[in-house]
Amino acid sequence: MALRRLVFVFAAVALAFLAAWLFFVVVTANGITNLHFVQIGLLLICCLWLSWGFNTALVGIFSQDTPDVIEPQGDAQSRSAILMPVYNEDVGAVFARVAAMYEEIQKTPEHGRFDFYILSDSTKPENVAHERELHDLLVRELSAGGRLYYRHRDQNVGRKAGNIGDFVTNNGGAYDYMLILDADSLMRAETIVEMVRRMDTDPELALLQSQPLIIGRRTPFGRALQFSAALFSPIFSRGIAALQGREGPFWGHNAIIRVRAFAASCGLPTLSGKPPFGGHILSHDFVEAALLARAGYKVRVHPDLEGSFEEAPSNIIEYAKRDRRWCQGNLQHARLLPAPGLKSWSRMSLIAGIMAYLASPIWLMFLIVSLLDPVLAPEPNYFPANSLFPVFPQPETNKALLLLFGIFVLLLLPKTLIAFGSAFTSRRKGFGGSAIVLASAFVELIVTSILAPIMMMFQSKAVYEILIGADAGWPSTDRDDDYMPVSVAFRASWWMVLAGAIVLYATYAYAPDLMLWTLPIALPLVGAPFIISLTGNPALGDVLRRLGLFTTPFEAHPEPVIRASAEWRSRVAALERTARPQKTTMERSEALPDPA
Repeated sequence: MALRRLVFVFAAVALAFLAAWLFFVVVTANGITNLHFVQIGLLLICCLWLSWGFNTALVGIFSQDTPDVIEPQGDAQSRSAILMPVYNEDVGAVFARVAAMYEEIQKTPEHGRFDFYILSDSTKPENVAHERELHDLLVRELSAGGRLYYRHRDQNVGRKAGNIGDFVTNNGGAYDYMLILDADSLMRAETIVEMVRRMDTDPELALLQSQPLIIGRRTPFGRALQFSAALFSPIFSRGIAALQGREGPFWGHNAIIRVRAFAASCGLPTLSGKPPFGGHILSHDFVEAALLARAGYKVRVHPDLEGSFEEAPSNIIEYAKRDRRWCQGNLQHARLLPAPGLKSWSRMSLIAGIMAYLASPIWLMFLIVSLLDPVLAPEPNYFPANSLFPVFPQPETNKALLLLFGIFVLLLLPKTLIAFGSAFTSRRKGFGGSAIVLASAFVELIVTSILAPIMMMFQSKAVYEILIGADAGWPSTDRDDDYMPVSVAFRASWWMVLAGAIVLYATYAYAPDLMLWTLPIALPLVGAPFIISLTGNPALGDVLRRLGLFTTPFEAHPEPVIRASAEWRSRVAALERTARPQKTTMERSEALPDPA
C-alpha cells in the first residue's frame, strides 16, 4: 500500500510539473516578467489538483481490488441503531423514507437487531410539531412501538456532529453499531444487513462507508448530477478504495460506525476563535475518519455495496448554498492538519478536501493574471542590446498545443474511458443502451462545461467570504424540484453577469487575440441567470427523460425501497388527512364546558 501510494503521488506531481514546464516554455519564449512566475505557480497548483483526480479515476478504472469479506462464524448478536438526523426538512418526505426502510427491514430475519431513531435538531416550531405528529402516526401504522424513536433537541449545539454525539452519550451504550443517514438518505435492507455482517466479522473495522447514489431528480441539473453519480462515482470510489489502506473516507452519511470506537475516539474539539474558522467543526466526517484511523481502527469504503441512495439539490443555487457550508467546514481543516498522531494519508485526505474548494479561486486568479499579462506586457524590443540584427518573437505553438491537449486529457480522459467502458459492457443495460450512455455522457460533458465557470464563481465567492470572516451557519437544504424563475436566478448571479461583461469588454479592448479563449468562460457568466433557470426547470428535465438522456438504473427500474418510499409519501399524507379531523374533534370536545 505504501508503494502504491508513493507511485500515485509521484505520478500526480510529475504530471503537474510537466504541465508547468510546458507553460513556462510557452509564456517565456520572448522574455520573463513577474506575472509569468505568478501564472506558473498558479497553474502548477491547479494541475496538481487535476492530476490527482485524473490518477484516482485511472486507478479506479484499472483496479481489480475487492473488499476482504470474511465469512461469519456462528450467529451474530450485535444490535444496530439506524439514525436519521433532521434539521427543518420536508417532514413528510423524511418519514416516508424512514417508513420504507423500516418496513423492508422488518421482512428480514435480522429485523429484531435494528432500532430506528429520528434525531431532530429542527428550530421551526411547525416542523417540530409535524415531526411529533408523524412519528406517532407511523408508530401506530407500523406497530413500531419500542423500535421507532423520536427525539428533539431544544438547543442544536454542535450541529449534526453534536446531534450524533448526543445520541452516543445518552443511547449509544445499547448498541454495537450506528448507521448514520442524512435526511434524504434511503438504503436497501439487504445492504444494511450486509454492512452489519461485515462489521461483525472484522473487529478492527470501525467505519464502513457505502457509495450513495443520487435518485429522484427531475430538473436538468439534478438529472445530470444523478447520471454522473451513477455512471462515474463508483469508478472514482474504486480508485479511492484501492489507495485507502486503513485510512478510508467518511462522507457523513450512509455509513455504519462501531459505537464504542466512535465514543472513545471521536470527541470533536471546539476550535478557538469565532466562525468561520473557529467554533464547532462543520465538516465533521473527514475529521472523525482521521480520528478513528489515529486510534488504530480501520476506516473503509466498499464500492461494491449497492442499494445506497440519497437526493441532491435540484438547482445550482441550492447546490451552491449547501456547497458554501461544506466549503467553510473544509477550510476549517487547515487548523487540524498539525494535530498530533494523525496518519499521513488522513492528512492527505484533509488537504484534498481543502483543495476541492481552493481550486476554484486559484483557477480564477490564474485566468485573471493570464488576461492581465498581454495588457501589462512591455512593448516588444526587436533590437536588444549588443545586437546588430533584429530578434523577432519565437512562436511556441507546438508546446502550447501540447499543453492544451494535456489539460484536456486530464479533464476528459477518465470520463471518456468510463463512458465507453460502460457503453460496451453489461453496464449499458441499466443506462438505456450503448447509444444512450454515450449521448448522455456527451450532453453531461456539455452541461458541466457550461456550468463550470458559474460554479467556479460561486466557490470563489464562498472562499472570499470565509477569508473575510463571514459565517455560513447551517441553512437547511431545499430538495424540491420547483421551477427556478429567472428573477430569482438573477438576484443570485447578477454579479457574475457584471464580471462576465467586464471580461468581454476588457478582452475586446486590450487583448482581442484572446477573445476566442475568453468566450467559453465569459459567455456562461453573462448568461448565468438564464442558464441557472433553464437547468432548474423540471419541465425541461421531463423532456430529457422522454428522450432517454441521463437515464440511470434506479430510474429505469426502481428498487423496491425506492418505490416504497414514493408510496409512503402518499400514505403519510392520507394518514394525516384522516388523523387531523379526529384530532380537531377531540380538541373541540375537550374545550366544551363540563355539563356538571
